[in-house]
Amino acid sequence: MRLLTLLLAGMSLSSVSLSGQTLDVHTHIIIPEYMEVLKAHGAELEETFPLPAWSAERHIAFMDSAGIRTAVLTMPAPQPYYGDAEESARCIRRVNEVSAEVKRQYPDRFRFCAALPLPDVDAAIREAIYALDTLGADGVKLATNSRGQYLGDEELDPLMKVLNERHAVIIIHPHRPTPYPEEIIATTPLAMYEYPAETTRAVVNMLARNVLVRYPNLKVVVPHCGSFLPLALPRMKSILPAMVKQGYMQPIDWEGNLSRLYFDLAGSPTLEVLRSLLTITTPGHILYGSDYPYLPDAVLKANLQRLKQTLDADEELAGYEEMFLWENAERLFDGNATDER
Repeated sequence: MRLLTLLLAGMSLSSVSLSGQTLDVHTHIIIPEYMEVLKAHGAELEETFPLPAWSAERHIAFMDSAGIRTAVLTMPAPQPYYGDAEESARCIRRVNEVSAEVKRQYPDRFRFCAALPLPDVDAAIREAIYALDTLGADGVKLATNSRGQYLGDEELDPLMKVLNERHAVIIIHPHRPTPYPEEIIATTPLAMYEYPAETTRAVVNMLARNVLVRYPNLKVVVPHCGSFLPLALPRMKSILPAMVKQGYMQPIDWEGNLSRLYFDLAGSPTLEVLRSLLTITTPGHILYGSDYPYLPDAVLKANLQRLKQTLDADEELAGYEEMFLWENAERLFDGNATDER
């Protein structure tokens, strides 16, 4: 309880100013127990940059100043698994319970998508059931890979079945590729280039195995403006018939899979990026995301204002601002989303 008191310190008011309607689907909760596991394994810089501090008080202050009504909390990278499945499960259970308590204290301000202790699939199933059925999680967060276990891999099918039965929303987040040859990208942190490449890799793996057609009740949020998918998908579509004919791949149900993908705008949603994203999805599947607390508040607020200005200034996009900023996300998390594209 002392931890929760510290995290929620100063937030005793029963109501706070809702200065805007924006719903932020890409934010991270970082608790002391999670940091302690990373430190115990010398993994504070596993993702090549330090984890920032987080508290509910600071997060709500940022939201109020930025005009954000509600934020969806998820555990950040890395996955806290270092060979000890019980340690990982304990850590992730604590992350989920703290997230649930934050949501309980401030139901108008926070939702959360539960972390799962992969690569232990059985433990992940148990945690998913507990988080969704008991804690009131709004979905789950899945790493692109959990120590080399990639989304789309057949060993994850039992977990996908459980999530499909619960019509779960899945938020994807990139993690360090495994295995990761250090010499490939020695000049930049993972977030600069490898994160969008890693996200694209994981989603392509899911598409190639028709995961979202086999588990049609799932809705998957892809981060960072679709990553490299607007470039990758046209190439895949053009090459796939030859690959299928030669027996290298199975047919992909493009519409069945893509209609269940949503895309957050964390990163740099410039006009060019938005138009590119709209070549693979529809306006009803685009969601606002900030990536709080990984950049300074002033930068994140400026990014949000720039997005609004970009939308307002473009004749084609001007009518989509409310959809992107909150309507689409609200429908998604309230269970009213459709697969129409």
